[in-house]
Amino acid sequence: MHAESKNELTAYVGETTDIRRRTAQHLDADSEHREDWKTLKKQQNAQMIVIGHEHFNKSLTLDIEDRLMLYLTGSRGVQHLNNRRTNPQGKYYPSDERNVIFSKIWRKLHQLNKTAFPVEEVIKDSALFKASPFHELTPEQQDARQLILERVATALQNQTVGQLILVEGEAGSGKTVLLSSMFYEMMQTLNSQGRPIVSEDETHLDAALLVNHDEQLKVYEQIMYKLEVASKKTDSVTKPTHFILQHTPEKPVDVVLVDEAHLLWTQGKQTYRGSNQLLDLLRRARVVIAVFDRNQIIATNGYWEHQLLDELERKARAQGNLVQLKHQLRVQAGPEVESWLDALIHKHQVLPIPQQDKRGYEIRVFDDPAEMQTAIKQKAKNQESGLSRMLATFDWPFVQNKRDKDGDYWNVRVGNWSMPWNKQLPLIGAKRHSHSAQLAWAEIPETIAEVGSTFTIQGFDLNYAGVIIGPSVKLRNGRIVFDAKFSCNPRAKNKRTLQDGRAADVSQELLQNELNVLLTRGVHGLYLYAVDAELQAALLKAQGTLSTLDMVAEQYADYGETESD
Repeated sequence: MHAESKNELTAYVGETTDIRRRTAQHLDADSEHREDWKTLKKQQNAQMIVIGHEHFNKSLTLDIEDRLMLYLTGSRGVQHLNNRRTNPQGKYYPSDERNVIFSKIWRKLHQLNKTAFPVEEVIKDSALFKASPFHELTPEQQDARQLILERVATALQNQTVGQLILVEGEAGSGKTVLLSSMFYEMMQTLNSQGRPIVSEDETHLDAALLVNHDEQLKVYEQIMYKLEVASKKTDSVTKPTHFILQHTPEKPVDVVLVDEAHLLWTQGKQTYRGSNQLLDLLRRARVVIAVFDRNQIIATNGYWEHQLLDELERKARAQGNLVQLKHQLRVQAGPEVESWLDALIHKHQVLPIPQQDKRGYEIRVFDDPAEMQTAIKQKAKNQESGLSRMLATFDWPFVQNKRDKDGDYWNVRVGNWSMPWNKQLPLIGAKRHSHSAQLAWAEIPETIAEVGSTFTIQGFDLNYAGVIIGPSVKLRNGRIVFDAKFSCNPRAKNKRTLQDGRAADVSQELLQNELNVLLTRGVHGLYLYAVDAELQAALLKAQGTLSTLDMVAEQYADYGETESD
């Protein structure tokens, strides 16, 4: 480890059976052709930390090395991280001891340097940690990775342009980790033919990682800059519009990886003058790997007509380029909870809430939002329950960079209770150019006093999510319905011009998807409050806490409603 300046800590992680020989090789031979070792050799403040354990064997050592890379990716105290490989190991003796041994190692490192090695709970709450390419992939992800690498190599060797590899999966199915891992591996180890690099003289793969989401882009930039596979001078980690404007079909790049591809635009907007960003990317790359979830399309400018999306999927499947991730990795709950969420979001039913989930997942309905806010604050204070925030459907006004005429902030209001919408509090604004400017919205401490939306939370997870379901989501005749009149989201309410020229109202689908995004953020728990009287009553009844007095109050509230249903 060494620091070129106070806030520029660089770490190198490696393993060896001969530390003297390996160190000499790095400082003498490797420093001749690698900038990272050349820089280290010049440092006067460099230090080496040697880690050993009586149970170390080759497999366990490589696993510990990989875990250190994973944790240091999530450490805000380390700005540059070098290793150049991933070493995931399968089952071995003593793999069962790995987690215990690593935690002991990390605690000792924390004692040596609390900035570089924060406590494990802090690391695990970091958005950088959650999107790190050093996570151990599940068997499903490993199969997907292998298939994608094979398809990429074939396409590059055939010099084709516009090969689409479609990676589908619901929220929390591990799409981001797979994409992050593949981009890092491609940039580090593959040549322009999609084959492993065997010589420094070979041409590296020309790849780009794109995402049309400000918060997620910030995370990817920090990870890839830290790992030095991308830099601010290049556009290899950027937004789709910027990439499209900077590249032409005449000079296609090798591979483009698109996270949150359901957020790509399917009509012109701002500086983008095309009609479909995915199709424009296919014209500018030999291979496009697009991570897509049709249930997370939340804006009319990203809407796909079903038959067009079905055709895209059919073509990818026919070419052997359709990858589907089916396992839920975010929501740590049993199948009963997954079924309950599916029924609520997609089947529009409020079923009895599963009690005593076998994996400890907690679904709780609150009598009022103030009570829920207090519970979320308590969870956020507890290091074990960790990152917890309030969220809401976009059913209250918000205009970016403008003040509400009735007060300082745009607020989510329910009765006498109110709370500011995201990205408004002055403490956050004052820190935009410091450490907080690099954090995802949910990681900034002051955001515990704000309400998040799909614009700040999509693509991320929370340990506990407190969701206010606004008046655009109702219960009528025993079923959930969506009422666009009560949404304040123009991107969901505006009509969409279809291929045949008709202006169609697609708000029902988009508002359902908005609800889907919000209700699938919680890793360990989901807290709920519904503004609509009938829906709130149904949720309380599903929880088993609705009293007769509650029923009378809710019915009276409903009687006073004036909107047509």
